[in-house]
Amino acid sequence: QFQLVESGGGLVQPGGFLKLSCTASGFSLDNYAIGWFRQAPGQGREAVSCIGTNDGSTFYKDSVKGRFIISRDNAKNTAYLQMNSLTPEDNGVYYCAAVGFPLAASAMCRLTTNGIDYWGKGVLVTVSS
Repeated sequence: QFQLVESGGGLVQPGGFLKLSCTASGFSLDNYAIGWFRQAPGQGREAVSCIGTNDGSTFYKDSVKGRFIISRDNAKNTAYLQMNSLTPEDNGVYYCAAVGFPLAASAMCRLTTNGIDYWGKGVLVTVSS
């Protein structure tokens, strides 16, 4: 049973922060590139941030650069997305994704849905006063 399970979503005020977690079950993230994708109501799924398989590379969508930090802890089989200075434009369902292939972060974030090996079920992030 191969799964990605996200946690850490919720409701926060503008300017607040959240830390999302993505834990793999049934496989090791050591050999996987990881990405966080976001889908707002009525919109398509877009890449927010990615981290390379094993080259240390990271990629951020322009609108979150300087506010979000992606990281991974292979010993815990978990990836994270620290989200700071949140705004309503950050609203949406955040999905963790993994690809079992040597990829740099930028390549991971260019993949379409069909190119992803595993998806989490998503967590809702709502930024509202």
